[in-house]
Amino acid sequence: MNYFLSLLTVLLLGFSSNAQNVVPFIDFVGFFKSYQNGFFRQIEIQRVREFKAGDDVVAYIDYRGNLRVFDGTEPKDISNVQVEYAVSDHLMIWKIGPTLNMWDAGKQRTLTYFADQYVLRDSIVVFNDTRFNTVNAYYKGEVYELYRSSGTVAMPDMVGENIVAFRDNGNYNKVFWNGEIYDLDVWHTPYKYSVGTDIVAFNDPINGTFAIFENGQFFDVENFRMNSYKAGRGFVVYENQNNDLMIYQNGETKKLTNFGASFYDVKDDVVIWMENGFTYGYSNGKKVELARFKIANYELKNNVIAFTNIIGGVDALMDGKVNTLSTLMNVDFTIYGNAVLLESFNSTFSLYIDGREYRN
Repeated sequence: MNYFLSLLTVLLLGFSSNAQNVVPFIDFVGFFKSYQNGFFRQIEIQRVREFKAGDDVVAYIDYRGNLRVFDGTEPKDISNVQVEYAVSDHLMIWKIGPTLNMWDAGKQRTLTYFADQYVLRDSIVVFNDTRFNTVNAYYKGEVYELYRSSGTVAMPDMVGENIVAFRDNGNYNKVFWNGEIYDLDVWHTPYKYSVGTDIVAFNDPINGTFAIFENGQFFDVENFRMNSYKAGRGFVVYENQNNDLMIYQNGETKKLTNFGASFYDVKDDVVIWMENGFTYGYSNGKKVELARFKIANYELKNNVIAFTNIIGGVDALMDGKVNTLSTLMNVDFTIYGNAVLLESFNSTFSLYIDGREYRN
């Protein structure tokens, strides 16, 4: 009995480690498929016209021209008329005329019948309502009014994955996070924000400092303004006045390089940069050498860096290690969750997830 329970536990752990809601693609015969729990599942028999996907959801126009959504369970019909639609990692929205609708974890709702502009991110939708001249945010099932005006309402300065930095009509700078609005200061010109997930970075024009919003508080990280800065998921990478590349995370600052970075980029949980002709990545708190040349073609998402290697194949930083996924040239790659999907020239697909390869 104990042996059976132990075996069942191992199987369940292995099953959950491969959990990935959607990894969509159109195979060489035109079938619309998605990887799920160790298998490639067929979603549609007829070739779809197009699709847009995130980590947990894929929206697509089927062969009849209908909008459908798939989240790893069963495809659901959304609209049988031509619509404007967009997808993030967790949400999907569609617009019919001025009516803005959304899909969140299987539930559909209308956000407004008078939408003009909108911004969709991983966990938030920011949109205006021309009837009341308001800008609103949908977050975790609730709609919050950010600000309103008697005239034309401008959209926020910056929208992150779950956070918004904006100015109201009195030029009062504010941050919306976790369902609350936090006041910053009054300033007649826009702040230059970088927003990620749960964090905002900016040069404070009043105090002349480099500041952060995190966990409901504003505070200074450096006593001087920074040359550049980019926010990720709970951290900020910035170049100081000595051109050192620094990272602020978990209340601490650390130097990534003091040689100066010729370029750097940030997305979700990872950082990529180049110093002295070498390209490096930062993942799981560690600096990792990616290549001894400048990487020109790369993709960052979640905790993965995928890139074209020196022979034209594909390498990826996954689970803190750099591995060669393909030695073939002209292979397209896309990151879904913490998995990398490869498409070769003859429309054959390979998926790398949890240290394993699956082929269609």
